[in-house]
Amino acid sequence: MNATPETALDSPPRENSTSWPSQTAKKLGAHLRGLVGKAIEDYAMIADGDRVMVCLSGGKDSYTLLDILLSLKRSAPIDFELIAVNLDQKQPDFPQEVLPDYLRSLGVPFHVIEQDTYSVVKRVIPEGKTMCGLCSRLRRGALYRWASENGITKIALGHHRDDIVETLFLNLFFGGRLKAMAPKLRSEDGRHIVIRPLAYVAESQIERYARARAFPIIPCTLCGSQDNAQRKEVKRMLADWEKEYPGRTESIFSALRNVEPAHLADPRRFDFSRLDADTSDA
Repeated sequence: MNATPETALDSPPRENSTSWPSQTAKKLGAHLRGLVGKAIEDYAMIADGDRVMVCLSGGKDSYTLLDILLSLKRSAPIDFELIAVNLDQKQPDFPQEVLPDYLRSLGVPFHVIEQDTYSVVKRVIPEGKTMCGLCSRLRRGALYRWASENGITKIALGHHRDDIVETLFLNLFFGGRLKAMAPKLRSEDGRHIVIRPLAYVAESQIERYARARAFPIIPCTLCGSQDNAQRKEVKRMLADWEKEYPGRTESIFSALRNVEPAHLADPRRFDFSRLDADTSDA
């Protein structure tokens, strides 16, 4: 049976009641809406009639994602639904009412999935080892199942530009692959379209926006204090580069949007044998 998203029926959707502290913050909001709108347009992320599941973790990225999408929905030339979905992983001392109270205040349809992935991760992963990989797979499975059961057409994640660039270097340094995070993709099982509307937004901009909006941030007690050593190393490298060469992260992201397969070395992506034929035909 399909789950019915909860909503505050007696309260129409409205802007977050948190007051904006300055004109600078308002300009930042407008700038982020422009970036998200452009990403949605460039990658055809949302279409008329879509039911978009916004995965809300309680962190700055997903709060910003929901906030910007709500703002864009009010002025969009197409009609689409937004449903906020949170996975309650049964972490100790998780503040269960923070997200529901916040979402009710906005009048946003939402649903909380309850699944004890915390115990699974703690049981399977040895003490001191990174929990992120298994936690991510279990979380993704739970969210995908709910999406399948409830007619969701797009799954929106809060990954931003820095996440995408960091993933590029993680794959390059530790996986031997030239691969990042796509702004839009089909899941491995072929059943879901996943979108990342914050693809053009820098993490520093999200941090400023989250402070201005005073989102009720929920720290992750499972792995929030446990840094993935490889990602932490890459993040530090990019931060150092950005200090010495401002704009480098943006330049790297631009490179991901301007790929020339003939100047790489993957014969699956470019037919190098064709070059001989082209020469003989000249």
